[in-house]
Amino acid sequence: MSVPTTIPADAQWFALHTLSGQENKVKVYIERFKAAEELDDQIFEVLLPTEVVSEVKAGKKSTKVRKLYPGYVFIQMRLFGEDGKLINRPWYFVKEVAGVIGFVGGERPAALRQSEIDEIRSRIEAANGKEVPKVQYTVGEEVKINDGPFTNLTGRIDEIDPDRGKLRVSVSIFGRFTPVELEYWQVMRMTE
Repeated sequence: MSVPTTIPADAQWFALHTLSGQENKVKVYIERFKAAEELDDQIFEVLLPTEVVSEVKAGKKSTKVRKLYPGYVFIQMRLFGEDGKLINRPWYFVKEVAGVIGFVGGERPAALRQSEIDEIRSRIEAANGKEVPKVQYTVGEEVKINDGPFTNLTGRIDEIDPDRGKLRVSVSIFGRFTPVELEYWQVMRMTE
């Protein structure tokens, strides 16, 4: 991703509505072909916020990348000239990318506020390098253990440590409740 060292003051962030599942193709296409179309001075950065999600199916742990905003790609670009009129070349280049439905806001897209972009970037930063469980648990919830030495036992969640991806679960062993530390993916909801 080539981001110029100086981004002009009139560059703004916009949200693109894309076809479901086409977000990455849209991002890659814009990044790859903006230079060929000589739009490096109009299009600066393309964001597709994602996080890594883990889950267990049939006793096997799997991870996949999940989009934080499915159906949307964020783009920093100069879309309006000093006179407030639409600049045609970047407008049509982006609108004609396969998979793009259009700009959020239609024919006169509204730029995102800086606070909105800051929130998106903080979500990206928070998700960076971490696996997030596909299912979120709550304290007091009953769960079934599906991995490790306590497989098939049920227990109650006493404590959740999202930073480490761990749960403290009370399991009844020989009639006594014993706290056990497990990873998110080692348990499942009783209703699953």
